[in-house]
Amino acid sequence: MDDVSVEYISRKNTLLDVVLNGIADGVYVVDEKRKIIFWNEGAENLTGYKSEEVLGYRCSEDILKHIDENGEPLGIDTCPLELALTQGKSTKIKIYPQHKNGKRFPVMAHISPIKNKDDEIIAAVEVFRDISKEEDLRILQEKFNNILKRYVSFATIERVMAQVLSGSDTKSRKIDMTILYLDVVQFTALSEKHPPEVVAQRLNEIFGLCESVIKECCGDIDKFIGDALMAVFVDANDALKAAEKMLEALGELNQRYIHEGREIINVRIALNSGNVVQAEIGTPARKELTVIGDVVNTAVRIEKLALPNTIFITESTLSRLQESKRFLFDRRILVKGKTEPVSIYSLMQLPQKDNLQEEDNPKI
Repeated sequence: MDDVSVEYISRKNTLLDVVLNGIADGVYVVDEKRKIIFWNEGAENLTGYKSEEVLGYRCSEDILKHIDENGEPLGIDTCPLELALTQGKSTKIKIYPQHKNGKRFPVMAHISPIKNKDDEIIAAVEVFRDISKEEDLRILQEKFNNILKRYVSFATIERVMAQVLSGSDTKSRKIDMTILYLDVVQFTALSEKHPPEVVAQRLNEIFGLCESVIKECCGDIDKFIGDALMAVFVDANDALKAAEKMLEALGELNQRYIHEGREIINVRIALNSGNVVQAEIGTPARKELTVIGDVVNTAVRIEKLALPNTIFITESTLSRLQESKRFLFDRRILVKGKTEPVSIYSLMQLPQKDNLQEEDNPKI
């Protein structure tokens, strides 16, 4: 074939059509106007959409509703296909398209421009592969590492892993994690009613309960921040399990408080997922291995919107859950530092014993 054209790519029963339909990966091609002109059988199998359902549509019509690892929709400025068409840029990116059945799944996508014999860009191609099994393996490896952390310090494991992988003591990296942020509701008011030793005892009791659950669910406490804590998980499903178990345990603790005539404790919990920077932060004399970044900041801001004893999650976390139907859409909000509103979801139902409110328990 001396030259390639949009017409040839679109044509059925050519050598190109036969070859591309013979591979398991999803392949689709868009023309200069981002109109889908080719959709192979692999793409049909992976997404549930037949070629006749997508051919002729522009990818900007967002049939697959792509979001990135941080839950951000792929807009015109961040669309890899647009970059390929306008800048000739090839891209490799992990994204979460939405299957026809409504379930999101992770894929690794490779996007490249297609040029004719005159070196002019006439189209762009995306080849994508379902990486659900690879993600499960990654999560399993991270869970194994977290089990080790029960016996060896977090920092020690990180240093050893960095040395094994790179041969140097690399202390900073970007990693996909789920952030769990928990805050005690109206703890300042409680602090004003009691002496410091009582306040500290109550807070330590709550945090001790949370720490036990977080470790059980393969998570790790990143830091304590006054009357709040932040935990990290490699698996969003583990983070959700921990959040629910903490609310259940807190409900049992509050039943005891009621029996003893003490004020109950309410909390708010938020989950957010995406790429965070894990690094040692501090001074040469004292450093702390922690996670930072926009994903953390968003989790903190989302938590402030939750009602007492409820769990709020973002769409980036929802896309990682095995049972996403348990959540209901709550609202979309603008978050500082983000150009697009963030979609928030709340757990459909919580056990009744977890959902205690302060007004239900006047102090005796």
